Amino acid sequence: MGILSRASYVIRSKVNAVLNRAEDPSETLDYSYERLRDELQDVKKGIADLTTQKKRLEIQKRRLDENVEKHNEQARQAVRQDREDLARRALEKKKQKMAQIEELEAQIADLQRTQDNLVEKKDELQSRIERFRTEKETMKARYQAAEASTRVGEAMTGAGDEMENVARSIERAREKTEDMEARSAAMDELQETGAFEDVLSDKDALDRELEAMRQGGEIDAELETLRAEVGGESEAGADTDEDVEIELEEELEEEAEPEDPEIEAELEDIKQDESEDG
Repeated sequence: MGILSRASYVIRSKVNAVLNRAEDPSETLDYSYERLRDELQDVKKGIADLTTQKKRLEIQKRRLDENVEKHNEQARQAVRQDREDLARRALEKKKQKMAQIEELEAQIADLQRTQDNLVEKKDELQSRIERFRTEKETMKARYQAAEASTRVGEAMTGAGDEMENVARSIERAREKTEDMEARSAAMDELQETGAFEDVLSDKDALDRELEAMRQGGEIDAELETLRAEVGGESEAGADTDEDVEIELEEELEEEAEPEDPEIEAELEDIKQDESEDG
């Protein structure tokens, strides 16, 4: 196979593949059906033209038959009048017309056979078209059902382009969400460990440790001071507890408000009403 032949074969193969992908079976079936209907119309038109031609020949034959009868009558009249020459001429015309009639009959017979053949083919073609129409509709329905099933399958399995895009979007959103959750957990952990305070402080680790020790020492010293003061107070004030209690009672009595007779009377009424309700 030469280079040009191979190139031509490759090109035809590519074009055929493209056409196969672009071909819609429903449209192809409809187009084929319309082509068959056009052929059927052409056959019917041919039969009609043939029938018209046959009718014309039959009309001519009928006229020739009338002429034959006319010439035959002319020959009889000429014989009655002893005009044998006229009778001969009439018989000659009659013979010519009869020859034409035979030729027309042969043509009419040929046209009739052709017409019968065309009518038979027309009936067969029409029957095939009806069968094809039924099969066409069935195939279209099956193709549409298969196409719909394929689309549903692609959508369910994620094989379609749109579902692939959706799946990728969901995966990206899941990765970003997990990353954000991890960062949030890390921030909470750093905050709990005090890392943020360490970062914001100007002191290093040693300064912070010395500061904590200093504060602890001050607290211990202050605690010892309080213990010493409390111990001294307990020894010195053991004898004066009773005097302190008496003074507190007197101060409380002085601070107490004098009783109001009207208020006391209202309180007694309220207490009495509550006891009766109870």
